[in-house]
Amino acid sequence: MSFEHFSHDADVGVRGRGSTLAEAFAEAGRALTAVVADPAGVHEMTSVEILLQADDSETLLFDWLNAIVFEMATRDLLFARYDVRLQGSRLEATAWGEAVDVARHAPAVEVKGATWTSLRVKHETDGSWVAECVVDV
Repeated sequence: MSFEHFSHDADVGVRGRGSTLAEAFAEAGRALTAVVADPAGVHEMTSVEILLQADDSETLLFDWLNAIVFEMATRDLLFARYDVRLQGSRLEATAWGEAVDVARHAPAVEVKGATWTSLRVKHETDGSWVAECVVDV
């Protein structure tokens, strides 16, 4: 499992990779957190449950990332880890994190939301999964 960012004009691309689709979604979540602050510096003090359903995996990724943005904004939280469970078109996840501590987390930007730009969920030829899109900052 891994995550990374990719360049896109004034916004930021987030990409998650995993041996399963659920792992790729979890890593895309970590990539989203990493746009704001280093997930390694976020303590797992509280958890939030996220439940979603969508018609296809791309829409589910779009909704997933926007649900994370919503939870971060409305609860003033950052997340260190995501446990994602997928069953068909249904996503159930737990996000672990803590309240933003500006001095310790040094948030870089505020993510406004996921976009449809470069939205892609792909099962690679090596069996791994990639989940990516551009987020508006």
